[in-house]
Amino acid sequence: MQIEIKVPSPGESITEVMLANWLVEDGSFVEKDSEIVEIDSDKATLTLSAEESGVLKILVQAGETVPVKTVIGTLEVSAEAPKKTVPAEASKKEEKPSKKPEIPQPAEKQEIKISPLAKKLMQEKNIGPDEVVERLRIRRDDVVEALENPAPARTDDSAKKEISRQAEHKKLSPLRQKLSERLVAVKNETAMLTTFNEINMSAVLDLKKRYGTEFKEKYGIGIGFMSLFTKAVTVALKLFPQVNAQLSGDELLSFDYCDIGIAVSAPKGLVVPVIRNAETLSIPEIEIKIKELSAKARENRITIEEMNGGTFTITNGGVFGSLMSTPILNPPQSAILGMHNIVERPIARNGQVVIAPMMYVALSYDHRVIDGRESVGFLVKVKELIEDPAKILFAGEDGNKLLLGI
Repeated sequence: MQIEIKVPSPGESITEVMLANWLVEDGSFVEKDSEIVEIDSDKATLTLSAEESGVLKILVQAGETVPVKTVIGTLEVSAEAPKKTVPAEASKKEEKPSKKPEIPQPAEKQEIKISPLAKKLMQEKNIGPDEVVERLRIRRDDVVEALENPAPARTDDSAKKEISRQAEHKKLSPLRQKLSERLVAVKNETAMLTTFNEINMSAVLDLKKRYGTEFKEKYGIGIGFMSLFTKAVTVALKLFPQVNAQLSGDELLSFDYCDIGIAVSAPKGLVVPVIRNAETLSIPEIEIKIKELSAKARENRITIEEMNGGTFTITNGGVFGSLMSTPILNPPQSAILGMHNIVERPIARNGQVVIAPMMYVALSYDHRVIDGRESVGFLVKVKELIEDPAKILFAGEDGNKLLLGI
């Protein structure tokens, strides 16, 4: 009996996919639930597993683009799994041991060991290891034997320096094609501007140093910058709701919740998993969620549902060493926050020049939705919250003022 392997629908708007890679060879026996093929859509990479055990027959080769529901292979479930057999040579015992043991051959990349005496003699006679009997260790006697019976001269082509002029042609994956289309559309269809600021990261670094060990012991994960920025963003979005809005046709769509997208560099390209209702989560909960989604994205296990939606995005180019950049919008969202590398720089503090760990931050926004006042005010509020993290607990207000009732 045969079972057809069909391309499932990765999402409502996706009509075709590309077969990225067959994980097993044609004609191989596969076990039930084992992964057999990877499929690339314009949003994510999916892995299909065998419904039953059987022999695989591939009908569509890797690299081809096919519509959803296409039969790409079959499983012959009536076939039996091949039995593991012991080679006849291994089962037979030699009656008499060989008088002369075989000389072990060196592995392709295994280093040849040369004794000091052999190396000295080889230098005196100007010969190389290739002219000596091939053994894992070259002894003095081997060098003497090679001198008495020299090997014919040969040209080692591998020693010649080669200059490559080849170019590789590789088809773009659906994910990369879709990403390209979206990025061009952003530049052409939005009025994107960027405002910059800088943040003194001393308070956050002190927080990590003082409570990092205790935090990890309790939650099993370290304190990350992204969780603190995510929480600060949710507070700032409540104070500047226009930054948390987007255009929907000729209407302005505003949200009373904060679904924060976290940009992650995955093997197939940039993906943005979303943390739902981040404003309701604590920093430990956000940190754990970020770790979970990031791991799934890098392992190509992220689902389309985990990337859909989002009202605001954060991207951290600092992990790659970026000092400053202009992040591009993630449509249909109206704003994106870019974090960057932390660099110690001289700054003025209380009339004195001091060295402080500084980070440039950038907010790109759609000027059709967000005015300059809101964009600058939002970024300044994020700066204030990160430079004094305790304010996050008081929705951005000064805790001392709240304590005093003023």
